[in-house]
Amino acid sequence: MYELIQAAGNSYYIQSPAKIGLVRLNEKDVCLIDSGSDKDAGRKVRQLLDANGWRLTAIYNTHSNADHIGGNQYLQRQTGCKIYAPGIERDFTRHPILEPAFLYGGYPCKDLRHKFLLAQESGAEELTAEVLPEGFEEIPLPGHFFDMAGFRTPDGVVYLADCLSSRETLEKYRIGFLYDVAAYLATLEKVKAMTARLFVPAHAAAAEDVAALAQYNIDTVLEIAEKIVDVCGEPLCFEAVLQRLFADYGLTMNFEQYALVGSTVRSYLSWLKDTGRLTAAFENNLLLWRRA
Repeated sequence: MYELIQAAGNSYYIQSPAKIGLVRLNEKDVCLIDSGSDKDAGRKVRQLLDANGWRLTAIYNTHSNADHIGGNQYLQRQTGCKIYAPGIERDFTRHPILEPAFLYGGYPCKDLRHKFLLAQESGAEELTAEVLPEGFEEIPLPGHFFDMAGFRTPDGVVYLADCLSSRETLEKYRIGFLYDVAAYLATLEKVKAMTARLFVPAHAAAAEDVAALAQYNIDTVLEIAEKIVDVCGEPLCFEAVLQRLFADYGLTMNFEQYALVGSTVRSYLSWLKDTGRLTAAFENNLLLWRRA
């Protein structure tokens, strides 16, 4: 774990629970794409930098989920590096309490205020074309989270953030976290058509071709949507829909899964309603969802 792997040329990634990109900008300076899950991850990255005599100049965050920005604060304090994040991700990075609050839909209880959902705040600035290293391209990848982005380096390596889950992860958990179903499906279709010297997803194996994996992620989203429509053959409130999905997929409920899967299911319900496949009605002061 935390092994430095060369993708191509000056583009590398650090093997970790959420892969961290590393790109050499010259003989001395490097930048990171994301920073890992917490201070310990940041410390391991710092050790790797020191071992190679590299100076960290910037961290480019793909999005603001805690497992991607958790090392920001430590590395910024240790090195003075700049941190950049796209769109609303910058605000979540500067004010990380927004992540568990958004997921829960209110002030998060202590069970949700831990490092897996609540990173330490860091001084992120707006990601613009002007602050990217020469030859870098930002790739908008919305859907998994608000304004998530990936990056293409001059070596032709594409860092894909969280837009792809591995087959193993989807087969185990089935319902992968996402914020905007329509945007996510559009992102996956875009990724299917992309070419690169190497793709580096954060939570799947690096590969020269990810079209088949992107299609598997699309198929899984559509399967979940069909499942929800079937579950709503009778009018059900959100909690009942969530309970049925957990039971049918063999998932175990706890606060973290309630927040992550629950937020995702609400996104599916919104998309299915907006596309005319579900209806919603208030009865006896309950919001009930039903197949259209």
